[in-house]
Amino acid sequence: MAEKFEEIAVVVDQSSLGNGIYDLTLKTDKIAKAARAGQFVSVYSNDKSKLLPRPISLCGINRDEDTIRLVYRVTGEGTGTEEFSKLVMGDKVRLLGPLGNGFTVQPGKKAFLIGGGIGVPPMLQLAKDINAVCDMNIVMGYRDENTFLLDEFKEQAASFVATEDGSVGTKGNVIDAIKENALEADVIYACGPMPMLRALKAYAAEHDMDCFVSMEERMACGIGACLACVCKTKDKDAHSNVNNKRICKEGPVFDAKEVEL
Repeated sequence: MAEKFEEIAVVVDQSSLGNGIYDLTLKTDKIAKAARAGQFVSVYSNDKSKLLPRPISLCGINRDEDTIRLVYRVTGEGTGTEEFSKLVMGDKVRLLGPLGNGFTVQPGKKAFLIGGGIGVPPMLQLAKDINAVCDMNIVMGYRDENTFLLDEFKEQAASFVATEDGSVGTKGNVIDAIKENALEADVIYACGPMPMLRALKAYAAEHDMDCFVSMEERMACGIGACLACVCKTKDKDAHSNVNNKRICKEGPVFDAKEVEL
């Protein structure tokens, strides 16, 4: 199990990316240096009535400056994420991390890097990591024209877009964009809503591709306490002797062949 740290991070900057999406940069002591793409942190509320932290994926990791970047969606009034959206420079917030298992890149294999919805942010750091070791095409799925972070993905590699309403790029989903642009790859790295991951698993099987998925959409507490994020797996868990694994502990990244989606 990778080492994790509990610490008080300091807000460096926060801005709005529109449609309830916020971009938060935090100065850490140890988390940034230990983190890798695909992992997440648990962010604790200052409201003592909210006992469980909120898991938020790492969008960016700057080991030189000891900062992490969290891009997240506010999920409603009175929620922890609404509280976090009001943080300003100099504020402090308690973190636990880095948590979970990140992506393991396969050097030399041409990659599809695919994100959908709030599964877009954790793919940005991965794009930077993949860029150093292999070719890739980036395919991002959004609801509408609010294509947050897309400009930063374009800096890494050729980027293609699918939108549900057809306002940008291909009308439809990420697989529609792959087909419309006649894209090919050897391996898929993906994070997004379950229907998207399920379709990508089937697409990978059909095309004899490796496929690695981050199932963070289903995490709740992020620390293994609530058991809300259990998924069915091909192999039995060594502790419980059943075909279940906790996404926040054994994931969030899995080989798509090993999990039921």
